[in-house]
Amino acid sequence: MCSQSNLNITAGNVCQCILLLLLLTTQALPASAQATSPESAPTGYCHLLLTSAPNAPPSPATDAGKPKIAISEAQPVRISARQCEKSGDTYALRGDVAVEFGDYTFHGDTVTYNAGTGEAEATGNAVLDGGPRDVHISASNGSYNLRTHTGKFYRVVGTTGARFKGKNVTLTSSSPLAFTGKEVEQTGPDEYVLHHASVTSCELPHPKWTFNAATIILRVGNSARVYNTTFRLKGIPVFYLPYAAPPVERLGRQSGLLLPNIGTSSTKGTILGDSVYWAINRSADATLGAEFLSKRGWSLQEALRVVPSQKSFINLNYFQVLDRGIAGTDASGKPTTIDQGGEDIKLNAESEFAHGVRGVATLNYLSSFIFRLAFTENFSQAVNSEVKSDAFLSKSVNAFSLNAFTSRYQNFQSTVPDDVITILHTPGVEFSGVDQPVLGSWVYGGFDVDAEGLRRSEPNFVTSGLAGRFDLDPDLSLPLLVNGWTLRPEVQLRNTVYSQQQAPSSSQSEGTAVTNVLNRRLIDATFELRPPALIKVFDHTIANRKLKHTIEPRMTYQYVNGIEDFSRTIRFDLRDILSNTNEVEYALTQRLYLKRAKDDCAESNAAAGQPSSETPQAGACAPAGADEFLSWEVKQKYFIDPNFGGAVINGRRNVLSTTVDFAGIAFLTDPRRFSPIVSRIRMRTTANSDMEWELDYDTKKGRINASTFYSRVHFGDFFVEASHAYLQVPGEIVTSPTTGLPLPQCSQNRLNQLGCVPSAFNQIRALLGYGSPSKKGWSAAANVGIDSQFKLVQYSAAQAAYNWDCCGLSFEYRRFSLGPAVLRNENQYRFAFTLANIGTFGNLKKQARLF
Repeated sequence: MCSQSNLNITAGNVCQCILLLLLLTTQALPASAQATSPESAPTGYCHLLLTSAPNAPPSPATDAGKPKIAISEAQPVRISARQCEKSGDTYALRGDVAVEFGDYTFHGDTVTYNAGTGEAEATGNAVLDGGPRDVHISASNGSYNLRTHTGKFYRVVGTTGARFKGKNVTLTSSSPLAFTGKEVEQTGPDEYVLHHASVTSCELPHPKWTFNAATIILRVGNSARVYNTTFRLKGIPVFYLPYAAPPVERLGRQSGLLLPNIGTSSTKGTILGDSVYWAINRSADATLGAEFLSKRGWSLQEALRVVPSQKSFINLNYFQVLDRGIAGTDASGKPTTIDQGGEDIKLNAESEFAHGVRGVATLNYLSSFIFRLAFTENFSQAVNSEVKSDAFLSKSVNAFSLNAFTSRYQNFQSTVPDDVITILHTPGVEFSGVDQPVLGSWVYGGFDVDAEGLRRSEPNFVTSGLAGRFDLDPDLSLPLLVNGWTLRPEVQLRNTVYSQQQAPSSSQSEGTAVTNVLNRRLIDATFELRPPALIKVFDHTIANRKLKHTIEPRMTYQYVNGIEDFSRTIRFDLRDILSNTNEVEYALTQRLYLKRAKDDCAESNAAAGQPSSETPQAGACAPAGADEFLSWEVKQKYFIDPNFGGAVINGRRNVLSTTVDFAGIAFLTDPRRFSPIVSRIRMRTTANSDMEWELDYDTKKGRINASTFYSRVHFGDFFVEASHAYLQVPGEIVTSPTTGLPLPQCSQNRLNQLGCVPSAFNQIRALLGYGSPSKKGWSAAANVGIDSQFKLVQYSAAQAAYNWDCCGLSFEYRRFSLGPAVLRNENQYRFAFTLANIGTFGNLKKQARLF
């Protein structure tokens, strides 16, 4: 120690140089503060490594109770600066100062660090970086305690969830947040109190929006609690909120008020609403909301989600409108108020019980069809007249399955109350086995056994309580493959017993249900033949793709006999529309396949530095398999028995399983030999485009029965979708719910016709757009639905949006024209202002957007 002291005195007296004195003083620091790697630092820098703290004086009262983090060799304090001085436990640091401890780094132009207390105080450009949430605080000056992770900063600009490295910024959180404040006090590792401050998710220093308040409590990893705040756009106050809690990290769910909904509609008036989100516990939450419709009343919307276990969930949605009514006329033409309110309840649940038993429930309740037409916001849902509810328990073991189920099906025929068909299945039990070899032979066998209680009700027809049905359906098949030819004969011996049957009546088209056992026995024999496919691989390429063409013919003969009492069978489901038939189906399917040429893979390998003869690297070129570019199926049936065993009734639409399974539509209105020719074309050029066209042409009547076309194309930010649906529905008989007499057919090109049955549908849909929900800048889209049969625009919508870096604004106009004006002739105006990582203000919901 004496030699070191003499060296200091001699150097000080001779040189009188401050820089040299500082360097010599640094050399004389204790071993725990020696520089670790001076050779790696720039010339003139000093580096210190503190691995233990001297005996510190008692902490101030303000630090009482705060956790202390010990300095050790495993967690040292690293100091770098241009100039370093030490006096006792205090270090005076100047020039590009960096004090590192754990995950934090404290910067400043001039820093005083007390090794005993862990307090670092910066004058000029104080910066704090790091921590588990990547906090960045830039201030004019401030202090920070390395041991307690507390501090105070002045004139602050800061961020969370972003890591800075020079000019590069890396987001490390799903909800980064920026803040400013005249004074920021860090009260713990993850809590900051901001005074006279603002928070935003926009880029500073010119944010598009901010929450401004006198006091903001920022809990990193949780939320920013803002009291008595004003929301500002471009610095202009827009509205006041007593409390707001923008998230700082998406780590969990919190109860609270959601952003309000505001909108307008020509039939509902001004719409004002809000919702409360309730995080019940770790596995359940609920959203309770209400809207005030100035012209109609109140709308209630609730949602409950429960996840009791990893293999179970419950989702409940409730929608109700307490309607004051809309002006209309009654049956006699007198002015009246029509109440279109109602309820729509949906429950979806699934669970796996003990011993591998799986339970599923999808339950729907709709109070009236006029309620769905008047208030449902989605067009396809608004015009859907069906309501289905199903629930079942299922247990599968190897190739066998046992199911217990119940279901309820409703189809609303019109907006007239009680004009609905209801079919109930309860209780029901089904036991089935898939095809498998019989005693190790080439013969495959399967079976299906079903027993259930059934009920059907509709205007002028209802079963007597529950009707019982027992169905036994075993089948045997022998699949054979001989020189490329596939042969599959199959036979079914089916027996179905009903406890009730339908008795024809001259006064009612549907007859009446009587309690009398009906035993239906049938034999169903099928022989399917598939010749070898014809394949041609072309030598030439198209767009550097090889082309492969296949032709796949097939023929199926079916004979069903034993159903002599088809007219006495009550229709509940597909089991009840089986009929006698003797028919042949013949079909031809053509396919075009595209495959990249081998040269493409060789070029890709060469670019990747791999020999062309080797297997391509992953992602170097397209997969070795070919992609189906185009498929075209054409099929038709020839009916050897044109009357289907007497099941066909002339002049009305006959629904039989053999016709529905073939074409999907009921084309039988009289006996016939040939079915319509069915064509199915599917084309997929790329992953962003496809096209489908299904056509049914009736050669007997010389017309198109049905045609459905759909096409979708995405190129860059542009997207186009178009569809056309045409359907002839002759022979449909619908009885009036009031008189019980068949309704006449509707006249073409006449709007708002009541009490009639349409004979044809001809509808066009189109969607054109540019952009996406997350695209920065402008996006726009428009769609339209046209009923060509009645020259009517059923619905249309146009949406425009502009997104900045941290917020977006969307506007939408939507129109509905469903039935008479009193039913729904509505113009809606919607908007949404979205704050990044915060939420959406307005009434334009995600499911109603066009893009």
